[in-house]
Amino acid sequence: MLTCPICSAPLDSADNGVVCPAGHRFDRARQGYLNLLPVQHKNSRDPGDNQAMVEARRDFLNAGHYAPVARRLAELAAERAPAHWLDIGCGEGYYTAQIAQSLPDADGYALDISREAVKRACKRDPNITWLIASMARVPLPDASMQFIASVFSPLDWAEAKRLLSPGGGLMRVGPTNDHLMELRQRLYDEVRDYSDDKHLALVPEGMSLQHSETLRFTLTLADGQARANLLAMTPHGWRASAERRANVIEQAEPFEVTVSMRYDYFVLN
Repeated sequence: MLTCPICSAPLDSADNGVVCPAGHRFDRARQGYLNLLPVQHKNSRDPGDNQAMVEARRDFLNAGHYAPVARRLAELAAERAPAHWLDIGCGEGYYTAQIAQSLPDADGYALDISREAVKRACKRDPNITWLIASMARVPLPDASMQFIASVFSPLDWAEAKRLLSPGGGLMRVGPTNDHLMELRQRLYDEVRDYSDDKHLALVPEGMSLQHSETLRFTLTLADGQARANLLAMTPHGWRASAERRANVIEQAEPFEVTVSMRYDYFVLN
């Protein structure tokens, strides 16, 4: 089902990789992923999250701190029962693997622009087709997906619409204004409010919001390493001052913080 990122022709298996009729060939890495991000489509030498960010997120998520977020996403995916699904901006694959567990008979695809992220994601589930690719040029055919997940990820709405088959949908998961509020209050003199529904203005014609819900819970981070990982995997890890970050990490007592996620499901009419 994959398409060539250079000429958009179908890709067929060939030895340890894939090739299109024009001869564009892409080898499979020893970890199991395919790199379908040509150098001319890169904005930097190593785009996407770096190794430190990826490992901080992996360790934080593996500790189960956001398990309710992933569990609810998997439930919502299972309710839609797609035959083919895609996690667009999959990171190191934590949410992807749980979607796959909820859809054992479906074909799953996952991509991220970060090589460091996809290298680690491959270890979670070998049955998923893991790709290094641009979410603005997804190497999959038109109308080939019945379900797309986008979790904490930038999104090219036009590309998502292109990929969806009629009746298929996109599940967008992102933070609300209350997310990590206690942490933000500790890190900044002034906490900026933001609209957690501004993405609704970006939805292209032909797609409509079918379902929306918010998941909220209180997270207790008892050790400094967990707090350090949380900071490292968010923009607060470089926006906040080193002194404020250190105060959060080094405090003796457990740190309680609100997790607040919004799930919006958009259907292609």
